[in-house]
Amino acid sequence: MARLIRKRETLLFLIIVLMIGVFSVRAADFATPSNLAGIFNDTSILIILALAQMTVILTKSIDLSVAANLAFTGMAIAMMNAAFPSLPLVVLILAAIAIGACLGAINGFLVWALEIPPIVVTLGTLTIYRGMAFVLSGGAWVNAHQMTPAFLSVPRTPILGLPVLSWVGIAIVLVMYILLKHTQFGRSAYATGGNPTAAVYAGIDTGWTKFLAFVLSGSLAGLASYLWVSRYAVAYVDIASGFELDSVAACVIGGISIAGGVGSVIGTVLGALFLGVIKNALPVIGISPFTQMAISGTVIILAVVFNARRERSRGRIILRDKAAAETPAEVAA
Repeated sequence: MARLIRKRETLLFLIIVLMIGVFSVRAADFATPSNLAGIFNDTSILIILALAQMTVILTKSIDLSVAANLAFTGMAIAMMNAAFPSLPLVVLILAAIAIGACLGAINGFLVWALEIPPIVVTLGTLTIYRGMAFVLSGGAWVNAHQMTPAFLSVPRTPILGLPVLSWVGIAIVLVMYILLKHTQFGRSAYATGGNPTAAVYAGIDTGWTKFLAFVLSGSLAGLASYLWVSRYAVAYVDIASGFELDSVAACVIGGISIAGGVGSVIGTVLGALFLGVIKNALPVIGISPFTQMAISGTVIILAVVFNARRERSRGRIILRDKAAAETPAEVAA
């Protein structure tokens, strides 16, 4: 039991429950099932983007262009839906995933083949993809009356009490858990970020693994672009502005090491839900947007400090265990 409580995911879950209890004192309806379901639905897109970011961070990289990818892809499929209303929804969703994957592949190729630092690559493509969205649309918006009813209604359709958007979020969580926990790619991603040198000696192509991580990140951003545009019934250049930082924050809060190779899908989901609860609760209790930003930033810094201390402690424990394992003869030798 004590070991379970010491786990990062358990502690974060308890903090979220405590936060919900505290906020419900100020707003009586905050802890109702319908409101909590609404918070999860609001956070579903962030969960998907955070899992995309997590995949890249595990390989000791980062994707600052994930929200810009969402913006360009969302604009592209919204314009496709407006120009060709007879296109089946499945085609549009597959197109969104494919476009997102191509943009992710550009990042992955630059990091893999040209060995440019990921933060430099994605900082550049962040601006490029936003610019491409502006060029594609001419700065114009695509509004609800230009989109087809099927395009807009599917993510909002309730199934068993939850909108399709929430169910998609749950499905992505399950898929990513299986992918990272039980497949060769998942093991390669952890090894690439945890110890690249050892990974190479183990026969893992670390460059190719990073490339695949960026492609997967782009694919999830492409899927999220359709969910975003259809849910909010509008596409414009600045959609999801700042979400690249929120996705990183969700990972850090959830225990994903920026140094790579450490973290879990459950932790990332809880990190996103932590931010979702804060963003939904602070306006309800009368906290200004600027104070909300300060609180969010403080939480991120504290999470980074906590992660760093935990990793140092783990290192000391490993060294102590190795020292204890040495026999007197080995020490004398």
